[in-house]
Amino acid sequence: MPAPDTRRTCWWTSGAPWVWLNAGAVGLSVAAVLGLVGLIAARGLAHFWPAEVLEIVHDDGTGRVSMIGELAGIEFADPELLPDPASGTPVERRLIKTGNRRVNAPDFRWLDRAAIVSERRPADLVVFERMEWGNAYGRLRGIFEHEDRVAHGSDAQAWTALQQRLARVAALREEIADLQASTIDSINYELEELRLERRRRALDGAGFDLDWRERSLNEEYTRVEARLMDLVRALERDAVEVEIMDGRRVRIELRDVLRAWRPNAMSRVEQITHYMASLWDFLSQEPREANTEGGVFPAIFGTVMMVLIMSVLVTPFGVIAAVYLHEYARQGALVRLIRIAVNNLAGVPGIVYGVFGLGFFVYLVGGTLDDLFYPEARPAPTFGTPGLVWASLTLALLTVPVVIVSTEEGLARIPRAIREGSLALGATKAETLFRIILPVASPSILTGVILAVARAAGEVAPLMLVGVVKLAPALPVDGNPPFIHLERKFMHLGFHIYDVGFQSPNVEAARPLVYATALLLIGIIVVLNLTAIMLRNRLEGRYRFIEG
Repeated sequence: MPAPDTRRTCWWTSGAPWVWLNAGAVGLSVAAVLGLVGLIAARGLAHFWPAEVLEIVHDDGTGRVSMIGELAGIEFADPELLPDPASGTPVERRLIKTGNRRVNAPDFRWLDRAAIVSERRPADLVVFERMEWGNAYGRLRGIFEHEDRVAHGSDAQAWTALQQRLARVAALREEIADLQASTIDSINYELEELRLERRRRALDGAGFDLDWRERSLNEEYTRVEARLMDLVRALERDAVEVEIMDGRRVRIELRDVLRAWRPNAMSRVEQITHYMASLWDFLSQEPREANTEGGVFPAIFGTVMMVLIMSVLVTPFGVIAAVYLHEYARQGALVRLIRIAVNNLAGVPGIVYGVFGLGFFVYLVGGTLDDLFYPEARPAPTFGTPGLVWASLTLALLTVPVVIVSTEEGLARIPRAIREGSLALGATKAETLFRIILPVASPSILTGVILAVARAAGEVAPLMLVGVVKLAPALPVDGNPPFIHLERKFMHLGFHIYDVGFQSPNVEAARPLVYATALLLIGIIVVLNLTAIMLRNRLEGRYRFIEG
């Protein structure tokens, strides 16, 4: 009788297959995550590259028609839609971004590849990025100053004149924005504070005269408004005449144009420069066109600020709760029940926390604060409405179980001899806690904070109820006292992705921005987590010998 293969039996019973199986699962997961991030990055970052503009002549069944635009996508028809399914040759369709939505809608059109007669890339085709109505495509035919034509055609002289006037318009637009943000908004804020102060004194029975201050502010506002109107009139001076794809010539006011470029005539250096400028505009500007154009800076600012405030709020509460449960509470049925409740809270859907935050924080706590400290603003709410502070508190409540569990695990890993040795040397229990236990457990605390940040930064459902809006007119931080306005509503990258992806009136125009914003949110989460991970690793290296 042959002897059994002990090597094979030992290998199977040793658990090595499960190790390899877990390693394979982890590898597949990492590959899937990297592939997904790569797909998002490719589709999002490609949006900012100056794509070539095509001039296509195609047969629409009634004759040959010209079409100008960018190639936005390619798809192949399903087999059931093919004229001859047996041929096995799919029908290629191209999505062309033709722009000019204001005068020649729609701005995206599908075109069968077989219907294309010719395809060219003329160097004189121009792309105009506008404040409204998306891009415009065509040929430059003239430049106007008021009603006088100052340039003809699309030669080098006309193109240079166009760029000079666009630079002038950009400088005027920046001056208007600075005047609006630094002076007009400040005056309006002071006038509102003056109105509230007058009503506050009326409610208190005081009769101080504040009319002189109001007259001074109104006079200053009149002067600034006159300067603003002069800038607006100067902004309306220039216009261009553009020939679009159907042969019509349309007039475009330069006040509505952000920039213009000829992608088919750009060198590689010009393309890279344009790409970097477009990427910077996306990161630094405000959104336009129902969030389908422009940048996402308010959403970046709101997301980072909310996460930072949430981290400041959740860390002490989570650590205090964990320290009490592990170091001070008498272990028994009640503490076990509390731990079960904490673990269950970690699995509650986020929208439930949103409803709780709306009812408790916004209506109860915020309404009480308004009644006690802001009666002069009634019936308009100050803190009794969704805002940044309530969103941060709601997410702190949502993530505090993660911090509690992680901190307790860190406290449990500290040897009992460390505590007893500290007490034996004459330290009090509080000194032992603050000077030894908490520093040694700090890596675990940071692990909980990292998990809390990762979950909070991607939450959307609860934020829709407690502070996030589609478009916030003002940032939570400005130059008006108290400088940080926690009661204001704010924008968030997660909600911005939802709004652009599912609520946009122009789906094709919004799709690249969905990928770009998703990549940006992933990047912010990665940066925040890497910062905490680096700090945690340094602390682990410092206290590893104690835990060991």
